[in-house]
Amino acid sequence: MPAMTRISPTDLFTPEEWAHLRRRSDLMGIGIVAHAWALIAAAMALGIWLPWLIPLSIMIIGARQLGLAILMHEASHGGLHRDQKLNDFIGEWLCAAPTGARLADYRPYHLGHHKFTQQPEDPDLILSAPFPVTKASLRRKIIRDLTGQTFWKQRKNQFANALGLGIRQTPGAENRMQSARAAVIPMLITNAIIALILTVTGHWWAFFVLWLLPMATWFPLVTRLRNIAEHALTRGDDVFRQARTTHANLIERLLIAPYWVNYHLEHHLFMHLPCYRLRETHLLLEEKGITAKMEIQPGYLTVLRLASSRPASVPA
Repeated sequence: MPAMTRISPTDLFTPEEWAHLRRRSDLMGIGIVAHAWALIAAAMALGIWLPWLIPLSIMIIGARQLGLAILMHEASHGGLHRDQKLNDFIGEWLCAAPTGARLADYRPYHLGHHKFTQQPEDPDLILSAPFPVTKASLRRKIIRDLTGQTFWKQRKNQFANALGLGIRQTPGAENRMQSARAAVIPMLITNAIIALILTVTGHWWAFFVLWLLPMATWFPLVTRLRNIAEHALTRGDDVFRQARTTHANLIERLLIAPYWVNYHLEHHLFMHLPCYRLRETHLLLEEKGITAKMEIQPGYLTVLRLASSRPASVPA
């Protein structure tokens, strides 16, 4: 199918408005990454200081691990720093590697998603196509996430590929193995550094409880919620409904939707805008009356109700 139709920013904004929205700040880009790690460190300190708050720390850290994935996404658009090499270094080693991702693999995949959003060629279509599902199906998915089953399956496959196990000797097999290794080795390096820091400070156990456990439980869950909110039940034939913006309150921004990720439709409309300009973009569109025709939902619970609206009598 043809690539997704685009709209020109000048159709919606004045030249002055657009010049302001598209302006990037290297300090802001680096500062957001620093903020993610500072919040992770603070949540770890909270869990170490008051062990009864470990469940809260796990949710905060898991959400910030998603935040690192979001900032890797920002780096894929060149949004962390105007120096491309520095942008990619930060995006790879401070955002992607700690959670087992790889910027060099993610960038072409993600740009394909933008080009063919919600069309058969969209590499992310598999994430949104099954919806709506039944409430029971959604509940099973959430249980798999929170019990570590999703994490185990993903990491087992990733490490198996890196070792060349289970890869059929077909065209591209060697590339898949090299790609998996290129993600696994930086993950092991960065996680070893985190483990070393916690061990030196006398809290070796926190690496398992306050880093790996959030990565194995809350991170997969909020990643799933992000995917559902962004594209489940959206339309590939309408530029204003190809993705979804979901309003997020303070708690949702802390535990589910960090770094303006909830303004996903604005990102698809203008994919090179810095993430820290998306809320402002939304407010300007609202002033102009554009949001009336956009796919917007009032919160994540509303989105989950829509995504699990298939009757139980219909197979999920």
